[in-house]
Formats: sequence, structure tokens, C-alpha cells
Amino acid sequence: MSAGILVVGSVALDSVKTPEGESREALGGSAVYFSLAARHFSPVRMVGVVGEDFPKEFHAMLAKKGIDTAGLKSVPGKTFRWVGKFGKDLNSAKTLATHLNVFETFRPTLSAEQKACPVVLLANIDPELQSEVLSQMKAPRLVACDTMNYWIDSKKPALKELLSRVDVLFINEEEARKLSGESNNVRAAKRLSEWGPRVVVVKKGEHGALLYAGGHVFPFPAFPVEIVKDPTGAGDTFAGGFLGFLAADPDIRDVARLKRALLYGSVLASFNVSDFSTRCLEDLELPAIEERFRRFAELLAVSAHAVPA
Repeated sequence: MSAGILVVGSVALDSVKTPEGESREALGGSAVYFSLAARHFSPVRMVGVVGEDFPKEFHAMLAKKGIDTAGLKSVPGKTFRWVGKFGKDLNSAKTLATHLNVFETFRPTLSAEQKACPVVLLANIDPELQSEVLSQMKAPRLVACDTMNYWIDSKKPALKELLSRVDVLFINEEEARKLSGESNNVRAAKRLSEWGPRVVVVKKGEHGALLYAGGHVFPFPAFPVEIVKDPTGAGDTFAGGFLGFLAADPDIRDVARLKRALLYGSVLASFNVSDFSTRCLEDLELPAIEERFRRFAELLAVSAHAVPA
């Protein structure tokens, strides 16, 4: 196990409807999905904010799973809520309602232990706030961030400034093209890398991910899942598996380890989408992850030898 990962992001109560069913007021948020995935590989310190209405059983579950929730502050007011719907295209959700509530005034002050974490994920929050958090850190070895269309539209200069200070960028393909101005995923990843991140991961939902590192592009499929019940949080779960694996040795010059990290991210995401909210992640154990990783690696194995004439 590594010295630890710090994640700063949202903790939410989600109401989601998909073709497979629905959930109401269920546990969600970028920091939650990330932490439940990364915990299998590294100690995780979570920083977020909830209201007085946040269910105590959710807080207790996170702590029981070994996640350090000292940075999860409860303040007067209501917890952040998101209401969304997935149609037949499970790669994109339609947002029906967003109520920021206490998350609107979220301004974290890190503790000495949190500042000392060698790996940090600045999850999907205001890029100005992401920069504020990063400025509090004490020389982390690996800095990663995520973003979304809202920040690309409203705070692109602040986002570009942040990218000059990070090592890894997680971004979906629509956002990558929008932010870079490129119409092709490969060119988009290359352009974004020129702004600062040495590693760019373009997430493509059920179609996998594209890894840009060391000036080269490495495309990967997603782990095949027959029934997808709820894709909510899949990207954050992917990031948890990816950074969790890297945390023990956060040297991103090793492309072979980056490839393994991407496979772990895909494996964790494949578990996440198989049930609503965090249900599958809560009971998931490392042996099941390792077994699916081995299966995935076997599926991708291919000989480079020419076929005999």
C-alpha cells in the first residue's frame, strides 16, 4: 500500500433513471466513486462537504471501507443533489435537476496530513477551486484532475492555467474536443498534453479509453459488460482504479505501468455500472478485481507474428 491519495470533489445524493430501473436519493459524487475504487490499492483521504441531511449510514459505510473521512465536513444546509436520466445511449446522461446546496460554497482548507499526500485527484469542481487546493499541497509527486463542459464554457482560461500544473488529465471525448478545438480524439489528446499534462486519458464510455503518454497514443476497449444498470460515476470509478494502481509508484514515465493502470480503471468501472449507485463497489473485494483484470488482459492478448502464407 502507498502513502496515500487525496481526493477533493463532490459528495452527493443522486436520483437516477435508466432503462434498467431507477434509484432515489442514493449515494453519489465524484469523491465517493473515486474513493471506493482507489481504496483497494492505496489509503484514501476524502475532502468534501455534505449537509445535515446526509444519511449517517453512508458516512459510516465509507469509514468502514477504510476511507479517511476526516475531511468530509458536515455543515448546516442540504447536501448536493443531482437528478439525471439515461436513455438507450448510456454514454451520456440528461440532467434533469442540479441542486448544489452546501456544495456551492465549498472552500476546503487542507490539514497537514492531507497536504502531505503524494498523489492528489482534483475531481470535477471549479478550476479556480482546484488551483486553490493544489496551492495548499506540499510538493505532490502526482497531480491529476478532471473537468466538465460547464467549466470549459465558463472558465476556460482558469482551466488552461490549472492544466499547466497537473500531470494527468481525465476527460471524456466530447469535452476533449471542445476544450482543444480539435475534431479528432488523437489530435485533441496531443493538443491538451501540450498545455501541461504529460498523460491524457480520453474516456469513451462503453467504447473504452485512449491513453496519450510519451508522445504516443494507446487505444483500449472497455471491459465487456452485458447488462449496464447505471453508468453514473463510471468515469470517477475509472480514475480511482487508474490512480490507485499508480499510487504505489507514481512514475508516469513508465508506459507499461500506465497501460496496466488503464486496465485496472476499466475493470473497476465495469463493476460499477453493473448496479445502481455505489452498491457493487461497496461489497467489491480485491480478488474479484484481480481475476477480472487477468481475464481482460487475456482478452486483449494478440500475437505480433505474421500469419503464415
